[in-house]
Amino acid sequence: MSHPHYPHPVAAGASITGQHALTALYHHRLVSTGQLHRMITPHHARSEYLRRQLQLLRADGLVDCVNRRRRGQSELLWWVTQDGADAVDATGLLPKRPYRMSRHAAAGPLQEHTLANVEAGLAFLTHAARLGHECGPLDWTPEVAHHYRADDRPGEDLALIPDAVLHYLYAGPDQQRTLLTLFLEIDRAQMTVGRLANKLHAYAAYHAYAPHPLARGVRRTAKPQPAWRSRYPIYPRILLVLTGATPAQLQRRITDLRSLVAADPDVTATAIRAGVTTLEQLTEQGPWAPIFTPVLGPPTPTDLWLTTTHHAATAA
Repeated sequence: MSHPHYPHPVAAGASITGQHALTALYHHRLVSTGQLHRMITPHHARSEYLRRQLQLLRADGLVDCVNRRRRGQSELLWWVTQDGADAVDATGLLPKRPYRMSRHAAAGPLQEHTLANVEAGLAFLTHAARLGHECGPLDWTPEVAHHYRADDRPGEDLALIPDAVLHYLYAGPDQQRTLLTLFLEIDRAQMTVGRLANKLHAYAAYHAYAPHPLARGVRRTAKPQPAWRSRYPIYPRILLVLTGATPAQLQRRITDLRSLVAADPDVTATAIRAGVTTLEQLTEQGPWAPIFTPVLGPPTPTDLWLTTTHHAATAA
């Protein structure tokens, strides 16, 4: 796993919990108090201690917050300030995240999408802890760019940016351990199903993209390798997590998406494995329940393997 535990302290004078909170906010951009509690202090029955640490960080100018009212209740949403980001960057222990949250952005239209992205990752974290698997607070990273070119858009430099890339270590029977890498896409039912299908088209294009080698001494006749192989041993599974509508509306969305993707020869010709579920199912039942409808092939619900059979390996 890339970050099974938190890095060393980054804010002088802060408690370990405060350090962890600062690091998590830097990594995930915008997180509610309740989400932070489940992320870094799940062993505490209540979140009062975490709240005190957050207020101390705020007094030091390292984090800030905005109030969100939803369904008659309010909660605080937190992010790191520039000083807080500088403190994390100075350690050199995490990849630098150039994006900076602001009060305007925290209260803006992307608020719910960002929080849903965190919630999806928390579902994996929570169920991994329950099952004895490994998935830590830093094992999913939002918006990781993957650059490629596509035959249907010649001359353009394109970027595939999943909502998150998540790493999950499955600990099976007989000490079998399998590292799963996932592309997560969060859909709040605010875009057309056609645009959602276009995302699957982009994943298929990235899967097929194989740049020609330019290095000296490399034969031009050599078969180029797919670009994704420089980052992943096996192409990540693609999980689309739907929310923001009624269960019946989300089910219709799944049906429509499958129909559109089945009519796209560029997607059906690839070996990508993609499944779609709802945020409610993922949170309540976890990724090892049969909650994923395959985007391609028969609509038989399956679990995270996205296949009817599985043979454990070192990476899958």
